[in-house]
Amino acid sequence: MGLPEVLAILLVACVCVLLLAGYPVALTLGGVALIFAVLGDVLGVMRFSLLGALPPRVFGVMTNEVLLAIPLFVFMGVMLERSRIAEDLLETMGRLFGSLTGGLAISVTIVGLLLAAAKGVVGATVVTMGLITLPAMLRYGYDPRLAAGTVAATATLAQIMPPATVLVLLGDQLNTAYQAAQLQQGKFAPDQVSVGDLFAGAILPALGLVALYLLFQVAVALLRPQACPAIPPQADAPEGAAMIRRLLEVLVAPVGLIVVVLGSILGGLATPTEAAAVGAFGAMLLTARKVDPAASGPAMIAVVAIAALLALRSLVDLRLGRTDGGAMGPVAIAAAFVLLAAVAHGTFAAVVTIGRAKILGPVLASTTHITTMIFTILIGATLFSLVFRGLGGDDMVHRALADLPGGTGGAILTVMVAMFALGFVMDAFEIIFVVVPIVAPALLRMPGVDPVWLGIMMAVNLQTSYLHPPLGATLFYLRGVAPPQITTLHIYVGVIPFVLIQLFMLVVLWFWPGLVSWLPHLLSGR
Repeated sequence: MGLPEVLAILLVACVCVLLLAGYPVALTLGGVALIFAVLGDVLGVMRFSLLGALPPRVFGVMTNEVLLAIPLFVFMGVMLERSRIAEDLLETMGRLFGSLTGGLAISVTIVGLLLAAAKGVVGATVVTMGLITLPAMLRYGYDPRLAAGTVAATATLAQIMPPATVLVLLGDQLNTAYQAAQLQQGKFAPDQVSVGDLFAGAILPALGLVALYLLFQVAVALLRPQACPAIPPQADAPEGAAMIRRLLEVLVAPVGLIVVVLGSILGGLATPTEAAAVGAFGAMLLTARKVDPAASGPAMIAVVAIAALLALRSLVDLRLGRTDGGAMGPVAIAAAFVLLAAVAHGTFAAVVTIGRAKILGPVLASTTHITTMIFTILIGATLFSLVFRGLGGDDMVHRALADLPGGTGGAILTVMVAMFALGFVMDAFEIIFVVVPIVAPALLRMPGVDPVWLGIMMAVNLQTSYLHPPLGATLFYLRGVAPPQITTLHIYVGVIPFVLIQLFMLVVLWFWPGLVSWLPHLLSGR
């Protein structure tokens, strides 16, 4: 092993040690990489001028259209958190299933799935679910361990259920690694792996996790009914047609938003960034309608106007300056302007409503904080990966993985075990920005590795990093909002069955990769 490889190993080791010591992720990645770049130049194993490639890379990050979806999805999630739609969903679902043993836990899981698909941000989902559901579950006599484990596990579905922020970041990193791997193999017109492919590949595994959670809760209800008793009947609870009407009232809006956002991406009608913009717009309308019922009129007009615009666009070419549009061209364009004015009016009314309710300011502040954190880490990781490659670390990793026993399978298994172990001390963002750029190009150069399957395997594995003790981020979020009756030990013990379920899902995906590849291939026609 030469001096450059030794420096590359020391670079990774120093970053891990400093992260464990609690130093900021972005500054650690960038600062340590800069120190090792200077050291490599002094020792003559790397030219410092290599860092001249950093500004174009940072510019590419900041202008990456895919990554523009991040602030929009974060805005959508935070706005829906403030809209209190979750409270209505949980109340209605609790009344629907609460008369069954374990029914409240089932309700929490179903609502968690809906919130994960609507928010895409783990922290917001954990806080919302913890504040609303934990007191209710304890009040009705649920075992604190089952209650804490259920809330923590269902909240982390926001890590794997599209439009998860983590999937957007992972998709961007994997696409870069996939193209680099193909270029190294001599393919100068490389294929791409899109965020939409990862979204499509994640749906069945996410629904499979939900099904396994529900099976576990049903088993607990059958074997230990005292741990999840039924809710006593309430005198004012709606029944029959009234219950169906109430269920439709609380489900139609959030489910409709989920269908529009995901459906437009999976159907190829919109890019993830365009769909995220639609989701942010819809979240504002839903919140305004929730805060002030008088805002329902402009909001509905805006929604109808957008639907009419899409229908008109499918029938007539609305581009200005065209002379072949026929007699209907000017009429259609004029109608489009009228519809756009209706959309603008509804948007303005929604912004004014949520601004007066003092919701817009905190949502924008939270969105800015989260987005800035993600992009600052990404810039630091860009410098880190540049120096690591300059020291020959990528070739060293490829040789190390290729020489492992078991070939491609042994290399992937080693990476999965390493990522799971790192999840004890690093969160998902750190692993995505530090580990994935190092190992993904080497893995994707090996024969028979599907980048979408590899991405979903990594995503499910990273989901456990949010959940498993002792440093899972979800556990800290939940500890911060849990009632005093729930101790840290309750949370740690409660999540263990769900961590085992997630590991079981990894095994299932290993032996049945078709669960990941079937939907992307169906949508792409391959």
